[in-house]
Amino acid sequence: MPPNDSGVNMARAGVAEFVGTFILVFAGTAVVTAAALGRPIAGPPLNSLAVGLTFGLVLTLLVGAFAHVSGAHFNPAVTLGLFSVGRFPGMYAVVYIIAQIVGAIAAAAAVWAVFGDAARQQASLGATFPTAGTSDAQAFLMEVLITFILVFTIVAISTDERANTTLSSISIGFALGVAVLVGGAVSGGSANPARTLGPMIVAGKFTSLWVYIIGPIVGGVVAAMLYRYVIGKAEPPRPAVETTVTGQAR
Repeated sequence: MPPNDSGVNMARAGVAEFVGTFILVFAGTAVVTAAALGRPIAGPPLNSLAVGLTFGLVLTLLVGAFAHVSGAHFNPAVTLGLFSVGRFPGMYAVVYIIAQIVGAIAAAAAVWAVFGDAARQQASLGATFPTAGTSDAQAFLMEVLITFILVFTIVAISTDERANTTLSSISIGFALGVAVLVGGAVSGGSANPARTLGPMIVAGKFTSLWVYIIGPIVGGVVAAMLYRYVIGKAEPPRPAVETTVTGQAR
């Protein structure tokens, strides 16, 4: 078996990130596209609740399937957040980000193939844009905040040996679900540059692109640094030493 820092291992981990990002973006944007086109799934057309649930559920299963292989990032904001606090090597970060973006592009192309031209023309393949009445500044702030939620959860679980990792996939999946549900009404709830960039590239629509690249990166880096250098150094308060009626410690 090659050493952990070998080029072969880096390539394999990159393929894992490609596949994981493909699954995440395909599943999530397929639901977004179906909702935008009014397609029913065993009942009435999908609503925004289904979008958040889908992203959260698929990330839950992906973390369980890929965490022991690549770390299950599937998101440049996660990769850069971990890199910014020295918890991820630079060369791997480059490979991961490329793999994530290519995986997202492939996922968007798959959604186009499955749903047809209407998915690209009417639903922009599930790309996120600021909603009606929302400014770029508001959407940017929302992306910063929801990515903070996601990356903070990931860093707390994956970098602190004290953390209970038994339910890590569920915690991380719930964090993304919450992020999408909270951000959906303002920015579309991306929290992931690759998730937005892939559909934008295939759809050929780049409205407010900077919001979905810079916002998540800022939120991810701030979350990683806050946990690594401040909150992660804290310990739970310990009870005072109990004493007997004679005043002797026991």
